[in-house]
Amino acid sequence: MSFKKQPKGYSSKAVHAGYSPEDSQSLSVIPPIITSSTFKQTDPGSGKGYIYTRYDNPTRDCLNKVLAALDNAKYGVTFASGLGSITAIFTLLKAGDHVICGDDVYGGTSRFIREIVSNFGMQYDFVDTTDLEAIKKAIKPNTKLCWIETPTNPLMKAMDIEAIGKIVHLQSGILFVVDNSFLTSYFQRPLEYGADIVMYSLTKYVNGHSDLLMGATITNSEDLYKKLKFIQKSTGIIPSAFDCYQVIRGLKTLSIRMDMHMTNGITLAKYLEKHPFVMKVLHPALPSHPQHELILRQCYGYSGVFSIYLRGTLENAKIFLKALKIFMVAESLGGYESLIQLPKKRGFTSRKFDFSSNKKFKSGFLYWKI
Repeated sequence: MSFKKQPKGYSSKAVHAGYSPEDSQSLSVIPPIITSSTFKQTDPGSGKGYIYTRYDNPTRDCLNKVLAALDNAKYGVTFASGLGSITAIFTLLKAGDHVICGDDVYGGTSRFIREIVSNFGMQYDFVDTTDLEAIKKAIKPNTKLCWIETPTNPLMKAMDIEAIGKIVHLQSGILFVVDNSFLTSYFQRPLEYGADIVMYSLTKYVNGHSDLLMGATITNSEDLYKKLKFIQKSTGIIPSAFDCYQVIRGLKTLSIRMDMHMTNGITLAKYLEKHPFVMKVLHPALPSHPQHELILRQCYGYSGVFSIYLRGTLENAKIFLKALKIFMVAESLGGYESLIQLPKKRGFTSRKFDFSSNKKFKSGFLYWKI
């Protein structure tokens, strides 16, 4: 078996969608960076489409359009960070609403739900979203949001997006959101499998250069789009025009970069899988992964993120990290540089492990980001 065949045209859309030279009076080939905070009104209270940059901005609109096009969607809204996107989505809810979230998610998402969302009277349950029956049992009359990542951070669990979507949509009013930051729309397009909103940390692979923070929400629902735009306007969680230009530039090479991330990641993962000091490799593109067939069926490829269990103790893992020559120990992922991380301190996103306190492990858990 192999990954789904990528339809033709993705790379061309990444280059051309969202802007044409005729959109600018200067006929510039690339989108202009419009840094103006305000715009002249031709009549009091109205202008030529733009009034104030917190509401809309020409450069940001170019980015919104190309991001939507790459997900074969109608609408895109960009925010100042990935967590800004998360904040906007949860602002769609109200006190008393119930949230189902995967039990292995980005630590910022988990922290936001536990420490912020709970303060506003919302309820939540963390569920193993690889278990469809567990999702069914977790749904309550007041459930309004189901949030998943696939693959997950950092245990690399893959979710059946279509199956989960069918379950949550049996009950009216449940919003189904997929964090697709690890694969991007080049390798996975969750809206095609029933997601209502696709969320991205554009900071990662989409921008690809580790030099900005940004997030996005993509949807086909006009109602959700209007609500998210209103939340953006009312909360001010906007990215700068220059950062939007940087992401537009990064998108031009996204397909080329993702193909190389995949090739290099699989090559290293196969090597590590045979290494005597490695207990286990968690890479969804390898046949050894428990959801390997699902990934092949659902995706057009895979990125460069994977995890391993290294034999020895936590101290052995630290020694290993310090001995690396090319990989840098650093947060985040998706840039052209190769990074690695030991999930510890500040709490580990999965409740199955706690590297911050227990030093008697038989292995060290390492998070590779190529």
